Amino acid sequence: MGMIRAMTQTFATDSQSDAPKSKVHLFTDGACSGNPGPGGWAYLLVHPRTGKQREQSGGERDTTNNRMELQAVIEGLSDLQMPSFVELYSDSQYVLKGLEEWIDGWKRRGWKTAGKKPVKNVDLWKKLDELRKLHVISFHWVRGHDGHPENERVDELAVQAREAIASR
Repeated sequence: MGMIRAMTQTFATDSQSDAPKSKVHLFTDGACSGNPGPGGWAYLLVHPRTGKQREQSGGERDTTNNRMELQAVIEGLSDLQMPSFVELYSDSQYVLKGLEEWIDGWKRRGWKTAGKKPVKNVDLWKKLDELRKLHVISFHWVRGHDGHPENERVDELAVQAREAIASR
């Protein structure tokens, strides 16, 4: 699968200590045309103390909306230069409930659902499981396409990334 990336602005955290020190807001979204089909992901990191922001987006030619939602969070958390207190905002119940409620049970059952079926997108969930160990994460659901400025921005970026990959 081909992936593209677009990056703008700068983002930096406070220090290089292992203990979470910096508080950041992470806004994420994914978009897909067809399911599967061309898709895009995007995130916006905001450092509330300094006002600095960083946004990034990318896409894949043959993917699903859920994979793009997960990839957005993976990319955003991976971009942090040190352990942080992360306020994660997403319009994806799949992502938020997966991280907050389901992932530990999946792991205990050998990456199986409560119905004993393999967890879908397990490769991405395993990456998120590793990343969540580095940060203290709070989860916030926002209604999509409801005028939330940061959610609207990451939606716009994810759609642009999807369109860019679809036009290749």
